[in-house]
Amino acid sequence: MLGNPIYTITPFSLLDYPEKSACILWYVGCNMRCLYCYNPEIVLGKGTMTFAEIISFLHKRRGLLDAVVFSGGECLIHKNILDQIKVVKALGFLVKIDTNGSNPDVLASLVQEKQIDYVALDFKAIENNFSDITKSNLFKQFERSLTILIENKVKFEIRTTYHSKLISIEELDEMISFLNEKQYIGNYYIQNFRNASKTISKLPYSMPLTKEKIANSATIKVVIR
Repeated sequence: MLGNPIYTITPFSLLDYPEKSACILWYVGCNMRCLYCYNPEIVLGKGTMTFAEIISFLHKRRGLLDAVVFSGGECLIHKNILDQIKVVKALGFLVKIDTNGSNPDVLASLVQEKQIDYVALDFKAIENNFSDITKSNLFKQFERSLTILIENKVKFEIRTTYHSKLISIEELDEMISFLNEKQYIGNYYIQNFRNASKTISKLPYSMPLTKEKIANSATIKVVIR
């Protein structure tokens, strides 16, 4: 993608990188159109900031911020993202990637070159429901990204946005079983859909999920947000 790649920047957050202070770079564009997406203006809009402006900001935050979060949209679809992450990493910041897992080759390069410190991987749905929710056919790419992270022992978390009209309890159990089969060990964050939010598609009311409805797993801790 050419032009201004970044929609905006969140200059400070204590919530988006575990136990670290961070800023968030919101990259425009995405190769999915998830029905519950909270950021239609980022996914469908245009960038307002150049990467040079971001670097100028980060130079002033060295020693004040621990980390930089690359988010979106989908940050890994951008043509120059590898070089941009390397520049930020060279400034001494920890780097976190928020990704839908659709670009495993880019992710593999970042892992192999030790350019990322933490990843939040979105698990949209089981395979037979994936295209309905994301309006894409990228489940196999997501699956490969998950395998890359597991095999390379990168620090990462998996998260799912839950809408009761889009994902059933039975499908959530299948998603946990899928993670077990992939030998994922760690936290699985399920985020309840925020009703009345502005989203890409107009959605009905979602009934909140509670932990009691989820099947237990010996190796995966389900955390409901």
